[in-house]
Amino acid sequence: MEPKWLEWAKQLQSIAQVGLTYSKDVYDLERFETIRKLSVEILSHYTEMDQKTIKDLFANETGYATPKVDIRAVVFKDGKILMVREKMDGGWALPGGWADIGLTPGEVAVKEVKEEAGFDVKAVKLLAVADNKCHPHPPSPYHIYKMFIQCEIVGGQAAGGLETSEVGFFSEDALPPLSVARNTKSQIEMAFSFLKNPEKEVYFD
Repeated sequence: MEPKWLEWAKQLQSIAQVGLTYSKDVYDLERFETIRKLSVEILSHYTEMDQKTIKDLFANETGYATPKVDIRAVVFKDGKILMVREKMDGGWALPGGWADIGLTPGEVAVKEVKEEAGFDVKAVKLLAVADNKCHPHPPSPYHIYKMFIQCEIVGGQAAGGLETSEVGFFSEDALPPLSVARNTKSQIEMAFSFLKNPEKEVYFD
């Protein structure tokens, strides 16, 4: 579970963002700016990240505050799962990334596999929708929903991309060091549980 200070900081940021979007009164706007400043100070204090960087993260969010959506593709071959090595942190992850405006979740999964792993795939099944706060991810300034979509290979070949350096297939008992910001060991194990039991119900939360 995420720490309380992070939960409070994100709630304060959400209140500030909505207030700054819909309020008209100049004094209310000033109060919501103060609330946003407090949320930035909380995150800066606990993460040791400079306040300007944190403020810039928040400043690109406008309108009603909603969770971000991260799409992860689950691809099996010969009982092993497809993973890519992230250039950013050197850890391994299921191909994926932020959902794109104009694309369905399935289309995002297909695009990410092609860009990060080189394979052509088709999306076949939603496996899970996970809230990051319920899983052992590192602290994040964003509230994130993570969608896991099973895909099948229909062509292409293994190839890294702009954000990935290696591509590999791994068995459940021989997983590489993970990029835990993107996926946790328990989430990979959950993906394998669908391979073992295709009739398993969609997981949520």
